[in-house]
Amino acid sequence: MRIQVYLEPSDEGGYTAIVPSLPGCISEGDTKEEAIRNIKEAIKLYLEPIDDETWMIPHAEKLELAL
Repeated sequence: MRIQVYLEPSDEGGYTAIVPSLPGCISEGDTKEEAIRNIKEAIKLYLEPIDDETWMIPHAEKLELAL
């Protein structure tokens, strides 16, 4: 899988990595290499499937939509 990541220098030093296609998927690192390692891990966690049993919301209707 290939995914676009933006890497920008932070004002405080280090780098911030942002994945525009995954809202809220952001990470940081003191070096570019560390920021890239960290964002790879963040992407894996973001895309990791969740157990449906732990994500049950009482009284919610479950829908599956085709896009």
